[in-house]
Amino acid sequence: MPLYKTISPNSQTIVKIWKITESYDDLMKPLDLKDNSLERVLGMKSELHQRGFLSVRHLLRDFGYTDQDLYYDENGKPHLKDGKHISITHSFTFSAVIISDNEVGIDIEKQRNKIGIIASKFVDYEFQYLKKESDCYIRRLTVIWGIKESLYKLFATPGMLFKDHFLVIPFLIEDEETVSWINYKGKKLRFNVNFLEFEGFTCAYVIA
Repeated sequence: MPLYKTISPNSQTIVKIWKITESYDDLMKPLDLKDNSLERVLGMKSELHQRGFLSVRHLLRDFGYTDQDLYYDENGKPHLKDGKHISITHSFTFSAVIISDNEVGIDIEKQRNKIGIIASKFVDYEFQYLKKESDCYIRRLTVIWGIKESLYKLFATPGMLFKDHFLVIPFLIEDEETVSWINYKGKKLRFNVNFLEFEGFTCAYVIA
């Protein structure tokens, strides 16, 4: 399947989402991968992960880049050789890439009940406005996780903890936006964040 959705949050930023319906072979055929990328994808035990990895390279092509334009730093954060900022995500049958003139982070998560089991590992302040009996409890938890994951990807700083250093203020699912704070090593930073839902998945992204 071609591109699933394109979002333009501002004139310097584009988000592209891919629905992964193609086979591994169909995704691999048109790509020219670097040796280390090929080694990485061939070493993946899950075909789902392989297809996710390859679909991201198709999104790069849609942006006008190739696998050769992408590299990772020592913290695992992706970069583009032309200096544009990029963030990457994939989950099950969806992948997404955000590219901007500014620092960015993006995350896609499948909405699953098991996130409720681990909520205490990444939620603190947010429990003040979350209601377990609510019909949208799992969906709101997924938004919170996605926002915190996006912020973590933007900073790519070892030592940052979702529960201790990231805070998401109250929001409604239909808002598709909220505010998040980072409080880390004496610095307090405020971010406007966006999110959307589709086919049982949640995508969140942040632009610095």
